Amino acid sequence: MSRSRPVRYGMVGGGPGAFIGEVHRMAARLDGEWVLVAGSFSSEAARSAEMGVELGLDPGRVYRSFEEMMSVESALPEERRIEVVSIVTPNHLHHAVAAAALRHGFHVVCDKPLTTTVEHAEELCRTAAETGRVFCVTHNYTGYPMVKEARARVRRGDLGELRKVVVEYSQGWLRTLLEAEGQKQAEWRGDPERAGVSSALGDIGSHAHNLVRYVTGLEVVRLLADLGTVVAGRRLEDDATVLLELEGGVRAVMVVSQIATGERNNLRLRVYGSEGGVDWCQEEPNRLRLLVPDGGEEIVYRGDPSLSGEAAAATRLPGGHPEGFIEAFANVYRGVAQAVRGEPRTLDFPTAEDGAFGVHFIHQAVSSSRTGDWMDMAYDPARTA
Repeated sequence: MSRSRPVRYGMVGGGPGAFIGEVHRMAARLDGEWVLVAGSFSSEAARSAEMGVELGLDPGRVYRSFEEMMSVESALPEERRIEVVSIVTPNHLHHAVAAAALRHGFHVVCDKPLTTTVEHAEELCRTAAETGRVFCVTHNYTGYPMVKEARARVRRGDLGELRKVVVEYSQGWLRTLLEAEGQKQAEWRGDPERAGVSSALGDIGSHAHNLVRYVTGLEVVRLLADLGTVVAGRRLEDDATVLLELEGGVRAVMVVSQIATGERNNLRLRVYGSEGGVDWCQEEPNRLRLLVPDGGEEIVYRGDPSLSGEAAAATRLPGGHPEGFIEAFANVYRGVAQAVRGEPRTLDFPTAEDGAFGVHFIHQAVSSSRTGDWMDMAYDPARTA
C-alpha cells in the first residue's frame, strides 16, 4: 500500500453494465493510489448520472459529455481538478477523448487499442510528447509478475539465441451471433464504425502482439495474416492466424480466436531459444514453465525469493496466495501514479508509442489478409513529427 497522496482522476465511459470500466475502477482502487472524483460515464446523460450515484460522486462532477468534463474540470483550482482522464469507451472514441484530455493539460490512461487509425495514433504520440503528459495504454497483461519474470529471463540471455515465439489468445464467447441478440459488448465490437477495421485482432490480438514485444524486446519485421469471419452475419473477423518474422530472423506465429468453443480467456505465450524456453498462460498466471534442452522442465512460482526484481516489484502477496487479473491491472495503474507524481518508478507501463505499434500491427494484418501478401512492418510512431 502506497503512502503517497492519491491521484485524482475522471473517467469517460464505463457506465451501467460496462465490464472494462469497472475493471479499471477496481484496479485503480486496489492500492489506494487513485481516487475517482468525476466522470462522463455514458453518452446518455441519465445513465451517466445513474452511474455517478452508484459510485457516490458529487452530482456536480458527473458530466453530460466528455467535452463538458474537460472544460469544467480544467477551470477548477489545481488542488481540486482531475489530474488524469481514464478512457474506457468503444474504440472509435479513444482519439477524440484522449486528444481533448491532452489539450486541457490532463494525463491519460486509455484502454486498447489506442485508436482506430494509424494517423490518429501518431497524432496522440506527438501531442503527448509536446505537452509532456503521461500517457498509458492498458495492455494490462504486462502487469503480471510472471510475465515480468519471463521478460527478465529472456532479456538477460537465459534462453540463449531466440528462435521461435508462439502466442495464442483464444476465447469462445462469440461462437454465436450475440450482436444480433442485442448483447452490448458484442454489438460495438462487431460494428466497423465503432470497432475500426478489425474485431478479434483489435480486441485481443493487440494484447498478444504487445505481449510478444514486451517479453522478447523484438519488433515485428513483416507479417502474413489470414483473418476469417466464421459466424455468418458478422461484419468483422472473429478468427485470425498471423505468421510473424521478428527482428534477427526469429520466427513467430499468432493464433487469435473468439469463436473457439469452450475457451474462456486462454492467452498463452511460449518463447524458445537455443538454450531453453519459457511458457506462460494467463489462466494459470502465478507460475512460469521453464524448458531445458534435454526435455526437462522446472516450474517457478510468483513470490519465490529467487525471482527478478521486476517480478518482485509487481508482487503483493507471499507465494501460495494467488494474484490475478485485477492485481496485474493495478500494477499498470500504480506505475502511472508514480509517473504522474514524479516519483521513482518501480513499475513500467505501456505508453502511447506502444499503443501506436499495436494500431500499425492491426492495420498491416488487415491489409495482408485482404491481399494475401507479406506486409512490411517497419514503423516509427514519430515518423511524421
